[in-house]
Amino acid sequence: MTWGIYGQALEENLQDLHRRVHSGAYRARPSRRAYIPKADGKQRALGIAALEDKIVQRAVVEVLNAIYEVDFLGYSYGFRPGRRPHDALDALAVGLERKKVNWVLDADLRDFFSTLDQAWLLKFLEHRIADKRVLRLIRKWLSAGVIEDGRWSETPEGSPQGASVSPLLANVYLHYVFDRWVRQWRRRHAHGDVIVVRFADDFIVGFEHQRDAERFLAALHERFVKFNLELHPEKTRLIQFGRFAARDRAARGLGKPETFDFLGFTHICAKSRGGRFMLKRITISKRMRSKLHEVNDQLHRGRHRPVPEQGRWLASVVRGHLAYYAVPGNIKAARAFRDQAIRLWFKALRRRSQRHSLNWVRMNRLAVRWLPPARIMHPWPSTRFAASTSGRSPVR
Repeated sequence: MTWGIYGQALEENLQDLHRRVHSGAYRARPSRRAYIPKADGKQRALGIAALEDKIVQRAVVEVLNAIYEVDFLGYSYGFRPGRRPHDALDALAVGLERKKVNWVLDADLRDFFSTLDQAWLLKFLEHRIADKRVLRLIRKWLSAGVIEDGRWSETPEGSPQGASVSPLLANVYLHYVFDRWVRQWRRRHAHGDVIVVRFADDFIVGFEHQRDAERFLAALHERFVKFNLELHPEKTRLIQFGRFAARDRAARGLGKPETFDFLGFTHICAKSRGGRFMLKRITISKRMRSKLHEVNDQLHRGRHRPVPEQGRWLASVVRGHLAYYAVPGNIKAARAFRDQAIRLWFKALRRRSQRHSLNWVRMNRLAVRWLPPARIMHPWPSTRFAASTSGRSPVR
């Protein structure tokens, strides 16, 4: 069933769906398994829900968001209304620069969406949702299974990544398993400053003292085992990072402070022109290479299309890249992406014919005509963070 076919009798179809949901006759359909490439070369499994399941899930999410937004804590940013990835990046930058952070735990959960415990999830939901009909709907989606290569298989654990309801369910799960626990641990056991920023299943925790960081990591392992979760061993690291990291490592004869990646940016210990500590954020090199590889493939396949059509498409790609990555301190990487996109376009246009007259003078005119210039698109984190949290506590 496609959206176009469903929309031909939209009002009748929606009324029938509404009747089936309220009478209990609605049945969730299995998700269709699909795979998309990840930045590390592996495949990410997605569950594509049926059309009517998407409609009902979206309606349930709208209702549940109003309930859980009251409960969710301030350092939870992923898949929440009005909370973008740049809000999480701003909070992290301000915490690293203003708090006494000397150690950073860069953590990632292994196969979170496919391993979360459904029994625990339903228990967490029952804490806030008294309507049994809503709980039955969620059970139906969790137990519907998946279809891959024409074969149905059961899903006794996890929530299909890609379903409309999955991000909210993931936030509910981590709210009880991680967020509330971190708040309690920080109050009872920390001897120094502790900052936390979580975006979906990726989170960064900063510590003033190494001993706090080590005890937290050990306790976190135990906490996650209880709820069928596991930290990714290759993507979870405790590193020395912060305003004194370079000085302390130099005193011990070590090299520059290590870096960590979060939400598309590599975070680096740097200094301002005045010699003060400054957090520098640059585009993750693997992400840029992967995106340029996609651009090259698209340009190669569409090199015989009209130049204005190619220009409009490439402009949308460059504009989208700059809208995310053109943050203060990252202008060199932003310009490099635009320059490489122009170079790839130049190569694609020259391959249209052996008798071409395209040179770099004409190519630069095309670039100026169609592609936006590289410039900083975001304010400094401290400025935007202060504006977004004005009048209320940034962390509840």
